[in-house]
Amino acid sequence: MRHCSVQVRGLLTRDELDRYNALMEVGSYLESQSRYDLVYTVQQEVDLLVQPAIERLKEKGRDRDRATREYLEAKERQAQQDSESESDES
Repeated sequence: MRHCSVQVRGLLTRDELDRYNALMEVGSYLESQSRYDLVYTVQQEVDLLVQPAIERLKEKGRDRDRATREYLEAKERQAQQDSESESDES
């Protein structure tokens, strides 16, 4: 069974995390029984379960990128204002 990343697991809701842990336990048991045909099905369920958390992680990244862009634009505007005020004083 393939685990999802720690970042994705951190964004699972309590219900999603409980279901994730249960599915991973079932998958581990099936692997120990060499029932890889059923492990595949369980892994597909895990992959579907974590999709909303992956989207939440992507949104956090987009929010961070947006905040960085706004900060850099504000810093650039401030630098332009500072340079304009210096040239006005001369």
